[in-house]
Amino acid sequence: MTSAAPTVQPGSFLTLHYRLAGPDGEDLVNTFNDKPATLSIGSNELSPALEARLVGLIEGTRTVIELEPGEAFGPRNPEMVQKVALSLLRQLGDPDETWNVGDVVQFPTPDGSGSFAGVVRETTDEWALFDFNHPLAGQPVTFEVQLIGVL
Repeated sequence: MTSAAPTVQPGSFLTLHYRLAGPDGEDLVNTFNDKPATLSIGSNELSPALEARLVGLIEGTRTVIELEPGEAFGPRNPEMVQKVALSLLRQLGDPDETWNVGDVVQFPTPDGSGSFAGVVRETTDEWALFDFNHPLAGQPVTFEVQLIGVL
């Protein structure tokens, strides 16, 4: 009697190749030409929407999953776009630093235990407008996966 191939379950440990592409089709992450990734379902290494799509797949599966706008990284939140005074930025960091549209700036979390990033969207002489949304928030993404091993 042959046993059935392992199936992805919550808590499964996976060895896989994957490719994540944004709405323009450009690769954001692609492990197919490198060593495979390993991750555990339920450990928040992937977004919950991506993890949910992996559950039930059988070891050896190779598939492409299209995620709707906002499904993988949530909707865009207008409240996550905020002006920050340049005087405050200089007080917190390098007083001679300049910020340009497109720059990614790391900010400490309020409790100091981590950091989060904001992208400069606009600047004036007095403030910079930062977008703290995930770059793919509100965007459709393509997730291609090849399950090499399921434990």
